Amino acid sequence: MSGCGDDNGGGGEASPGTTAGNTAASSPAQTNSPTNTGGLTEDQAERKALLPSAEVSYDKAARTAVGEVPGGKLTGIELRNGPEWTAEVAAEDGTAHSVRIDAVSGKVTRSGAEADQDADDKRELADRLAGAKQTWQQAARTATGKKSGTVSSVQLDDDGGALIWSVDVVTTGDWDKTTFDIDAASGKIVREHVDRD
Repeated sequence: MSGCGDDNGGGGEASPGTTAGNTAASSPAQTNSPTNTGGLTEDQAERKALLPSAEVSYDKAARTAVGEVPGGKLTGIELRNGPEWTAEVAAEDGTAHSVRIDAVSGKVTRSGAEADQDADDKRELADRLAGAKQTWQQAARTATGKKSGTVSSVQLDDDGGALIWSVDVVTTGDWDKTTFDIDAASGKIVREHVDRD
């Protein structure tokens, strides 16, 4: 989800002007500090508010997005505030299309080719998709097989030359987000990171 914390682990430092022993002077605007939402951080509270409001699941939204682009293949989808699913779908020639789906009604609210794509961009995207032997569905099943929860994002990425599907799974109760990086060729989990912010 957009704006749901970072992976730099920096949530434990005191705010400017405070000391470790002077917590009463802490700023309430700290991004990763627990809020008045039952001890949840702002990011956890955002996930708690956003996920239940999305009546359309990631897989249904993804299928809708793919259906908007003739011969399309999903390269990414993410739940954002609104709530809406924002998807990237590649046409057969590698042209990237942005498709937005209302996460309550399931209807497409906007769809079109992304601007400023040249032949190299299209070829690169088509090559990435050709190299992905695992589908987005398989990657999501691998992630949810490891951690039960709600998928909030699936993205095809190039990680230092290795093609991966990055899948975010949010668990209810604690509202933590676990990111699984799954090798797009073998289907094996190569990295797992829990974002408790």
